[in-house]
Amino acid sequence: MKARVKWLDNMSFVGETGSGHSVVMDGAPESGGRNLAARPMEMVLIGMGGCTAFDVVMILQKARQPINDCIVELSAERSEEIPKVFTKIHAHYIVKGSGLSEKQVEKAVNLTAEKYCSVSIMLAATAEVTHDFEIIDG
Repeated sequence: MKARVKWLDNMSFVGETGSGHSVVMDGAPESGGRNLAARPMEMVLIGMGGCTAFDVVMILQKARQPINDCIVELSAERSEEIPKVFTKIHAHYIVKGSGLSEKQVEKAVNLTAEKYCSVSIMLAATAEVTHDFEIIDG
């Protein structure tokens, strides 16, 4: 896997993925940024959310569960000292579908956390990663 990050101006950068996609990042105003885009640590958190949501949807689809939507709400705490790594991350899954099995949703959430999501498992090396879920019928 490869990526490239190029400085644009001030504290703005464009990241280019090896698969040909781009994303802009910017710093906070207190660090010279202009608040034009997501911060790099926000991108890491979003990356974890995407990775784990992908797993949950795929696992539930393979289990032939009637999933209609999956939202992962993430909250994180960071160290006060530099490097300001994540120290706690909580993922709250909101899974929607008509007649979803609670047992299957719980299994999917546990599998992504314990086996499949490379990002959350990597972040768990420095942060306490927790999760819970709710099911909305519909």
